[in-house]
Amino acid sequence: MTNWNDDAARDLMSLGGRLALLTRGEGSWVWDADDNRYLDFLGGIAVNCLGHAHPVFVEAVSAQAATLAHVSNYFATPPQLEIAARLKRLAGTGERGRVFLANSGTEANEMAIKLARLHGAQPSAGEGAARTRILVVEGAFHGRTMGALSLTPKAAYRDPFLPAVPDIVAVERTLESLEAAFAEGGVAAMIVEPIQGEAGVVELPEGFLARARALTTAHDALLILDEVQTGSGRTGEWFAFQREGVIPDAVTLAKSIGAGFPLGALITFASASDLFYPGTHNSTFGGNPLASAVANAVLGFVEDEHVLDNVNARGAQLRDGVAALPLVAGTTGAGLLIGIRLSAPVAPAVAAAAQERGLIVNAPTPDVIRIAPAYTIGDTEVQEFLTRFGAALADVAATTTTPSEKP
Repeated sequence: MTNWNDDAARDLMSLGGRLALLTRGEGSWVWDADDNRYLDFLGGIAVNCLGHAHPVFVEAVSAQAATLAHVSNYFATPPQLEIAARLKRLAGTGERGRVFLANSGTEANEMAIKLARLHGAQPSAGEGAARTRILVVEGAFHGRTMGALSLTPKAAYRDPFLPAVPDIVAVERTLESLEAAFAEGGVAAMIVEPIQGEAGVVELPEGFLARARALTTAHDALLILDEVQTGSGRTGEWFAFQREGVIPDAVTLAKSIGAGFPLGALITFASASDLFYPGTHNSTFGGNPLASAVANAVLGFVEDEHVLDNVNARGAQLRDGVAALPLVAGTTGAGLLIGIRLSAPVAPAVAAAAQERGLIVNAPTPDVIRIAPAYTIGDTEVQEFLTRFGAALADVAATTTTPSEKP
């Protein structure tokens, strides 16, 4: 067989190592070119909500591709209208809600920046000048295109591409820092993830999101929630904000919405739906009939089959199961977005050991393993995960000295 690493080095951009050459998948399993089988508990980074080659996904792609795949944004199509109405209903926007369909989460967040700028340009009762400041939270990840990257206060990602989009301010994950940022004035919007996936499945402090809602309302700013990773049922609710009882002005999503087919969206509520007007934004591919039909089929299946009940039940089962494993110090997250906190900074070694044992997970930070499996997992997949992950942890624990064991 051709050495695929050599081919990758020759033909692909050098942007990071690739762990294996995967060739096919079924359910929660994938196979590489040497026919090694892996249990996929990363799900394409919280994307493959129905696993691999699910019949609903396959049928939707096949049927729509044979009918109408792409027509450009000069036209509407029935699948596009259907997914827009569905997203409004699932998000609870009411009649005034509106939807824009993009190709990815980072594109949805780019549009969110433009939404914030349009809002900030409007007169405000409390401030005469245009408001240009956009608040984000330390540890956030909103994407890698220039606008979305400017919302991402991680030096390793952002610094090589400075200068960033101006007037984006990162606040600490504390209520005091949140209050102080609004007190300075000039805030057009706050963009925040309800759970910070790339930061290690970090939950916001209790009351943080509710206070952000109160402050944005008081200062005539928008509250925009980045639910690219948490949306479309990943946390056991259609949107994570529904767990908090907070109503945003806008929400972005992608990943699980298409179960592997590229699609993103910006959903607006109430008066935020009136900010864009013809000429201010669009997309050639966004929301084409093929992507829209797949999303309708996926979300329709999740809703009709009550799959979110399984998301909550399996999430609880996994949290209970890992609690007794070596090196595990606790868990964070909700539903099937779970951060497994380790008692030592050995997460990369654990992820590598897991792959050796046929399990795909990842290490977003040195002391956290992230899992985001398919919503459809059952007892078999959970037990396989616990067996393989427990063995990987034991492998690493055998060579690791925890802080309490140091002389």
